[in-house]
Order: sequence, then C-alpha cells, then structure tokens
Amino acid sequence: MFRRSQLETVKAWLAHPAQAGMPLHARIQRAIRQLILAGTLGPGKPLPASRALAGSLGVSRDTVEAAYAQLHAEGFIDRRVGSGSFVAEATEFSPGRRTSQRGALSCSQAPRLSRRGSAVFQSGGVRELLSPRPFAHGVPETRSFPLRLWERLQRQVLKEAGTQVLLHGDPQGSEQLRRAVADYVNLERGARATADRVLILTSSQQALTLCATMLLDPAERIFIEDPVYYGARRAFDAAGLEVVPIGLDHQGLLVEQIIGDPRRARAVFLTPSHQFPTGVTLTLDRRLALIEWAARHQGWIIEDDYDSEFHYAGKPTACVQGLDPHDRTIYIGTFTKSLFPGLRIGYVVLPPQLVKPMTAARTLLDGHSAPMAQLTLARFIEGGHFGAHVRAMRGIYAERLAVLAGLVDRHLSDFAEARVPIGGLQMPCTITCGMTERMVVDTAQRVGVELLGLSSLHAAGNGQPGFLMGFAAYTPAEIEVAVRKLADALRTATR
Repeated sequence: MFRRSQLETVKAWLAHPAQAGMPLHARIQRAIRQLILAGTLGPGKPLPASRALAGSLGVSRDTVEAAYAQLHAEGFIDRRVGSGSFVAEATEFSPGRRTSQRGALSCSQAPRLSRRGSAVFQSGGVRELLSPRPFAHGVPETRSFPLRLWERLQRQVLKEAGTQVLLHGDPQGSEQLRRAVADYVNLERGARATADRVLILTSSQQALTLCATMLLDPAERIFIEDPVYYGARRAFDAAGLEVVPIGLDHQGLLVEQIIGDPRRARAVFLTPSHQFPTGVTLTLDRRLALIEWAARHQGWIIEDDYDSEFHYAGKPTACVQGLDPHDRTIYIGTFTKSLFPGLRIGYVVLPPQLVKPMTAARTLLDGHSAPMAQLTLARFIEGGHFGAHVRAMRGIYAERLAVLAGLVDRHLSDFAEARVPIGGLQMPCTITCGMTERMVVDTAQRVGVELLGLSSLHAAGNGQPGFLMGFAAYTPAEIEVAVRKLADALRTATR
C-alpha cells in the first residue's frame, strides 16, 4: 500500500483546481507518475491493488485500472499476472540517476541564454496593450472599420479560391497582394516598386528584425534617430549591433553628422515622413544627401513609413525609396496602423538583389503569411476601399488631434505643452512643471491613463522630459474624460 503521505499526494492531485478539466484516471496517472519521477516511489516498489486504491480515493476500480494501464504503456510500471503492479526497474528512475536538487535548475533561476537571447530578453521585447486605454500610442480607430464589407470580400475569396487558401502560401506573399501594394505605394508615396520587389510579412517589426540580421553582422554600426522608435532600437540591440544615435532638429535627422562621421556605418534607420516620436518631416535636401551617402559607402537606408497615410497639413513628402536611383533603400510599410492591428500584415519594398535572400530568411521565421487575409486585403485595395477608408480616417484623426491639443492647452497647461504634429496617430508633449517624467507617467497610470515617456526613447539620454499621447482610437468625448482625469490626478500629486 501507499504510505499516508503518498496517498495524500494523489488525493491532492485529484482535488487541485488546475486539474478540474482532466478525467479522473488521467489525474491519478499523473500523480503516480510524479511520485515515480521524484523518487518517492523507487524502482521495484509495489503499487496498491487497483480495488484497494479505488476504495481509498473514492473512485471506481475501472478508473484506477485505466490509470495503471496508461502508466504501463508509458513504461513507468510493470504489471505481473498474479503478483500485481510495480514501479519499473528503469535506471532513469533510480535515485542515483536522478539530478540532485542542488544541481537542478529551479523555477526561480535565470536560464542560460545565448548572448543574443539575453539581449532579446533584457530588451523586454515589444509589447502592445491588448485592451488599449487613453492615450496608448499607435492604435488606430477600429470601431468604425467596415467589417461587413471585409466579410463580403472574404466570402468572395473563399468562393473563388476554395480550399486553396487552406494550404501554404508563397513565402514572398500572394502575387495579387504584392501587385496591389506596389501600385499603391507608387501612386500614393512616390515609390519605385514592382510586385516582384515586394515581400509580404506579418509586421514592420519582422521587417526590422530581418534587416538587422541579414544586412549587418554583430558589432557593426548603424545610425539611428535620437529619439528613436523603441521597436527598432530593440531589434538592433538584439542583433548585437552598435547603434550610433544621431540628433534631430526641426528639419529632421542631422544628416551632416552621418556624412562627417569618420567611422563608417553599414546602415541608417529613419522615419522620414513622421519622425517617431517628434513628428517632424525630413527635408528633401537631407533625403538626397542620405541617398548620396548610401551610394558612396555602399550603405543601406532602412526607411520605416509606418503611418504616412495620415498627414493633416498639405501633401506628404515622397518617400526616400522613390528618390533613390541606386537601390540602397529598404522601404517598410504596414497595414497595422492604417487598418487594424489584428490583420498582421506588413510589407517591405526591397532592392532587387535583396529579394531572394530576405525571402529565404523569412521562411526561417514563420514560413508565410495567411493566404486568406492576403487575398481579402488585395481585393480591399483593388476595389478602392482602402483609399476610401484612409481618407475617412484622416478626417476623423485630424479632428481628434485638434480636440486633444485644445484640451491639453485648456486643462494641462500648468504641467505640459503640446507639440502638435502635422500627421501621425500621437502627439508629443513636453513637461513644463516641476514633476519628473516618471512621476507624470506613474500618476497617469494610477487613474487608467496610458502615457509613453519620451526620455526612454533618447539613446543619448539627454532628451527633454515629456510624454506621448495617442489620440486616434478615442472619440472626442473619451479624450476629454481622460484629459480631465489626468489633470485632476496631476493637481492632486503636486499638492
């Protein structure tokens, strides 16, 4: 028979809430298996007769028999006719072969990771809020998305493609979607794209990871904006690159610092249309100077055009890729901001010589993007629905930006000053009171308001304290409630 402690262990497994969805025989089987693996039941030890154990546990004999049968099938116990059931004599279960408690890795110990693995873990990754609250940045309005239209287009795809959409897709992406993307960026962004140069990905973050690992070796230098988008910085840090921060002014990246740097870098990362987080636009003369630098030094320009669709003052400047005759620019775009985050479709327009290497590398990450979503999106673009949706959202977002700027000026002027951007989905503010950035962000968090501190985005650590306020996903009424709540909380904190 089991000792009392062993029997109590099995009973505890039966009663544990985490096992509630598991059949009784499986719970008994796992409890006994754990006793064997822990060495509590040593090799050759007899198990209770099934009838006796069933009586002790208050279950049927068939339940215990089913547990014993599974343990026997897995090799944990031997069953001998006329003698009973015994713990198997396998050497793996013997006390001498079990890892000592001192040598075992406990749950509280840090795992031994590679240098790159440690860098990824220490960066914290890039985590998005599952249920965003004001003023989470980079979140588009999704409540007004034309779901019925999308559903109709998806049904058309299913009707025409049938079970073909259930199979693996082209790693480079659906040709229909690649053609639609190329046509769109050529028309709207002044790009130089063809379908065979487009690579469909799950996100712009995946594109950044591919660029970091495929274009540069560990310890090689890359110029980045300062402040910079944290997802890019973390992708470059995780790849072991040496990031070199370059400052900004009202005309964008200080390109002369790149040109005058005696130490060469292999690439430069920039967000020229709406710099993240300042919102400034890189001027034409600086774009041309960067293109010349890349051509002269055989460097790469990684252009992240993450939300260029939303420009509220005049026409957006043509993308750098469309100005580059030397094919040294990698253009990254995404539908996460322009449509909805759950779509998980981004893209990159590549120089011809990079298409095959990047596509091969992509197969090692996730193989391909879902064909159903790609084909539905292609129809959405080709039918003019994407352009119509962007135009409608542009008007809504412009109104919400104006509302937020006015409310900040009215209710938060004692604490911060708004820097109204000409586009994008978020507005930066600089702190003008005596509170630290951390105090402001923490105070906001306590009342359910989400702010992103600006100083963490400065690689050089000398940025003016401030915060970023996303406005796109929130109605004017929601924005007003959140601003008033934040103002009250800050007044209370300063008192």
